[in-house]
Amino acid sequence: MTGTIRLTAAQAMFRWLAVQMTEDGERFIEGVWAIFGHGNVAGIGEALHGMGDKLPTWRGQNEQTMAHAAIAYAKTKRRRKAMAITSSIGPGATNMVTAAALAHVNRLPVLFIPGDVFANRRPDPVLQQIEDFDDGTMTVTDCFRPVSRYFDRITRPEHILTALPRALQVMTDPANCGPVTLAFCQDVQAEAYDYPESFFEPKSWRIRRPEPDPREVDDVVAALKASATPVIVAGGGVLYSGAEGDLLAFAKRHNIPIVETQAGKGAIDWRERLNFGSPGVTGTDCGNKIAAKADLIFGVGTRFQDFTTGSWAIFANPERKLVSINLAGYDAAKHGAIPLVADAKVALARVSAGLGGHRFSDPDFAARDTWFSLSDNALTAPERQGANFLPSDAHVIGAVLRQAQDNTIAMCAAGTMPGALQVLWRAAVGGYHMEYGYSCMGYEVAGAFGIKLAAPEKEVVCFIGDGSYMMANSELATAVMMRVPFTIVLTDNRGYGCINRLQRECGGAEFNNMYKDSNIAVQSEIDFVAHAAAMGAHAIKAADIAQLEAEIVSARDRNIPTVIVIDTEAETGAGIGGAWWDVAVPEVGNTEKLKKARAHYEANVARQRVN
Repeated sequence: MTGTIRLTAAQAMFRWLAVQMTEDGERFIEGVWAIFGHGNVAGIGEALHGMGDKLPTWRGQNEQTMAHAAIAYAKTKRRRKAMAITSSIGPGATNMVTAAALAHVNRLPVLFIPGDVFANRRPDPVLQQIEDFDDGTMTVTDCFRPVSRYFDRITRPEHILTALPRALQVMTDPANCGPVTLAFCQDVQAEAYDYPESFFEPKSWRIRRPEPDPREVDDVVAALKASATPVIVAGGGVLYSGAEGDLLAFAKRHNIPIVETQAGKGAIDWRERLNFGSPGVTGTDCGNKIAAKADLIFGVGTRFQDFTTGSWAIFANPERKLVSINLAGYDAAKHGAIPLVADAKVALARVSAGLGGHRFSDPDFAARDTWFSLSDNALTAPERQGANFLPSDAHVIGAVLRQAQDNTIAMCAAGTMPGALQVLWRAAVGGYHMEYGYSCMGYEVAGAFGIKLAAPEKEVVCFIGDGSYMMANSELATAVMMRVPFTIVLTDNRGYGCINRLQRECGGAEFNNMYKDSNIAVQSEIDFVAHAAAMGAHAIKAADIAQLEAEIVSARDRNIPTVIVIDTEAETGAGIGGAWWDVAVPEVGNTEKLKKARAHYEANVARQRVN
C-alpha cells in the first residue's frame, strides 16, 4: 500500500513537474520563468526555492516576454520539451495573455501558472482582484480561457492530482498541443495535503504518431494520381513530426515541387532543386507561379493561413483540389480539403506506398532559375554606401546571408522583415524561425533568447525593426546576465515602415505610423546603441552594409548578446516577389487614391476561392 507525503499544493506541483520526463530521459518541463508578486511569492516562491537544480527557476523582466522566451524554446525543441511561467495575480497574469494567444495560434506547448484570488474569499477583494458584479466565480485569469488549450483553476490542494496530468497530456498531444493555464489560488498554494507517494514517481511522456485511416490514404492517393500539376505546401507540422527528410524523399520520388510556409521554411534546404521557395503574400515569383498552375494543393502540416494562400487568391487553377495532411482534424478539413488526419512522417510513407513509382512531369525549373537570379540582384550589396545612403531591408538580409553559416538561424516575428525574410532568406535545414501565426511585435528579442537556450550550438541572428524593439526589449538584460549570446540586427527606419506602406497601398494618407507623420512636437533620434549598451550588451552602429557584415562575424567571439544598429529606408521592403493580401479598403471615400485602391481591392476579391 502506497504511503503519503505531506506537502503544500505548490510544493507538490513542482515536485511532480520535475519528474515528468521525455522519451530521452530528460525533464519535459525544463524550468520555470518567474516574476514574483503577492499572488505567488509566498506559496509558489517558497516551493520553487526548495526545488533548486531539480527544477531551475529563472527571473525575467516582463511576464509576456519571459513567456515568449519559453515559447521560442519549445518551438526550437520541436515541441519535445517546454517551460513553465508563473506570475502574480492582476497585471502580472494579464501580461501573459498575449503570449498565451501566440502559443495557441502556433500550437506550441507552454505551462502558465498565474496566481489567483483566495479560494476561501475571506480577504476579498484582495489587491489587484477584478470583481465581476454578476459572477462571483469570475477572476482575471478567466481571460486565459479562450487562449488556452486546457484551463483549470486550482481551488483545493488535491485538484493538482487530476489537473497536472491533464495539463501534460495536452502539452504532449501532437494533435491538441498548445498552452495550458493552471490558475492557482494563492491560499491554496500554501495549503498542505497528504499526497500519495506514487504521484511523484517519474513518468515518461511519449509523443505519439497517429496512423492514418486507410480510406483517407486511398482518397489522397486517388486525388494525386488524377492530378497533373500538384504542389506540396510544407508547414510547421513537417518540422514537429521530424519529417524533413521524409518530405524531401517523397518529393524526389514523385517529382513534386515544394513551397514552404513561414512555419515550414527550413524543412528543405533552399538549394534543393524541388524547393520553389515560399507561396502567397510573401511568396517567391516561382513559388506563386506553380501555385497558380497547380491542380492539386498538397498541404503537409499547414493550417493554410491567409499569407500562405494569398487570401485564397493564388491557387488560380479552376480545377484545383485541396489535400491536407494534419494531426488536427480541424485543420485537415479546412476549405473543403480532402483530409488525411495523421502524423506527417507516417502519412507521407503511406501515400508514397500507394503512389508506387508514379512520377509527375518536371515543374518549371526555368522559373526557379529566373527567380534566384532576380533575388541575387536584390541581395547584392549596394554600390553606394556611407552616411548619405540608406540601405533597404533586402540589402541588410543580403549582408547577413553572405556571412551566414550552416548553423545560422534567422529569426523574426513582425514588421517588414518577416515578409522580406520569407522571400529572400536562403535557409539551410533548420535555419529559420519565424513567429508569424500571431506576428507578435515584441517576440523577437525574447524569442532569440529562447532559441539560443534551446540550441546553444546554433548562431542565432534576430532581425528586428525599431518599432518592435521599442515595444519589448528588456529580456536583453536577462540574456546578458545569464551569458546567453545571440546577435540582434536592429534596422531603424524611424517608425512602422511596414504598416505605413500598407496604409498607402490601401488608399490611405500616411498617418500615425512614421514618427514624421505622428502627432509629436519633436522627432527624437533614439540612441539604440546607448540603450542596448546600458543593459550590458555589446552594441554598435554600422555605418554601412560592409561594416554590418564585419560585425556579424565579430559577434561570434562574444559570450553576451550583440546589437548591431543600422539605419535603413522604409520604402521598398523585399522589393521583389509577393501577392495580393485581403485587407479591406473603405468602400466610400473622397480621394481618387482611395477610389483607385477600392477598385483594385474589388478586382482581387473577385479572384478569391475559399472552397
